[in-house]
Amino acid sequence: MLDLKFIRNNPGVVAKAAEKKNIKVDIDEILRIDENRRKMLIEVENLRAERNRESEEIGRLKKAGQAADEAMARMRAVAQRIKDLEADLAGSDGELEDLLLAVPNMPDESVPVGLDADSNVEVRRWGSPRSFAFGPKAHWDIGDALDILDFERAGRMSGSRFPLLKGAGARLERALANFMLDLHTREHGYKETCPPMMVNAAAMTCTSQLPRFVEDMFRVSNNGFYLIPTAEVPLTNIHREEILEEAQFPLYYTAFTPCFRAEAGAAGRDTRGVIRNHQFNKVELVKYSLPEKSFDELESLTRDAESVLQALELPYRVVLLCTGDMSFGSAKTYDLEVWLPSYNTYKEISSCSNMTDFQARRGGIRFRRASTGKIEFAHTLNGSGLAVGRTWAAILENFQNHDGSVTIPEALRPYFGGVDVIRQGG
Repeated sequence: MLDLKFIRNNPGVVAKAAEKKNIKVDIDEILRIDENRRKMLIEVENLRAERNRESEEIGRLKKAGQAADEAMARMRAVAQRIKDLEADLAGSDGELEDLLLAVPNMPDESVPVGLDADSNVEVRRWGSPRSFAFGPKAHWDIGDALDILDFERAGRMSGSRFPLLKGAGARLERALANFMLDLHTREHGYKETCPPMMVNAAAMTCTSQLPRFVEDMFRVSNNGFYLIPTAEVPLTNIHREEILEEAQFPLYYTAFTPCFRAEAGAAGRDTRGVIRNHQFNKVELVKYSLPEKSFDELESLTRDAESVLQALELPYRVVLLCTGDMSFGSAKTYDLEVWLPSYNTYKEISSCSNMTDFQARRGGIRFRRASTGKIEFAHTLNGSGLAVGRTWAAILENFQNHDGSVTIPEALRPYFGGVDVIRQGG
């Protein structure tokens, strides 16, 4: 969340930043509650001082053998007023927190202003889309023909938007995950983790999934846990409510996990294939950075994700998201979009974002400056490195052959026991 003091001193700036993200916030109500709350706090402090004085007066009167009834009555009245004010303060604190949690992070000045994806800016491209000597098929048709992808049987188990991978299809998923983890841990310096797949509401609030996106989450009704929508959630919560030392930075974490999304706001989008499912696998990258280094860390995080696509020889482009298309908690985001012949366009395969101190304020993620001893909020960053299912689909479509087989990218062959082609029944 944003610093309340900053909102208090810059209400117009905060309101304008939220407007750029197409998000309505009630800054006036935040300021009203904040002002009223501060007045109550002052009154409570004054009343506590008065209660102390009355207590001393009662003690003096009793010691002198004098009647203390009036002083005791005044003290009881003061105590009741304090109790009432404390109850009002608790209510105001809850209201204020709810309003503050609805305020998005402010876009960085380098982010283009725009309403939607039409205002995104392409930064660079890598590779060229393949020219086929035959009519290329979509990955769902390729997977069905090779008998490595089965939506019908998955549907009988779980309903729509759940895939069943079989044989070489399942092995390709596993190979991709292992390849990505090896690349990020061996070459990019990330520490591999295996985090919980269920988290509590505080963890989801830290990364701003709650309360705004509750309808997109899967909740375990009997205990209040949530299935993670991305490993960003547990990885960002590793250091929640901790004070780190400046010398520990930067911290890099990666994890391969299933992700679970209700996709409540995505009805009718990408309903075929594995592009948008309720359950999918992803390798996530999360960084903890010093504030002054976080935008440099965003550039390197993006390059780390790009390196996967380059190693797999998949054409892609990098897009800088505009204010209206970026996420609620992000200050700046690059999307990586891989070429998919079935769509005849580029589709998102990773979002790399700098959340600045937005998540750290929600989660109490702080560090101590070595030179001054001052406690500050860290900056957090995250990105997919990559979405495994979408990479799986991109390989099937970009490396398909006329006979229906799929050539395995050279970088993955060590994970396939030297096999270089997926054929029917593989």
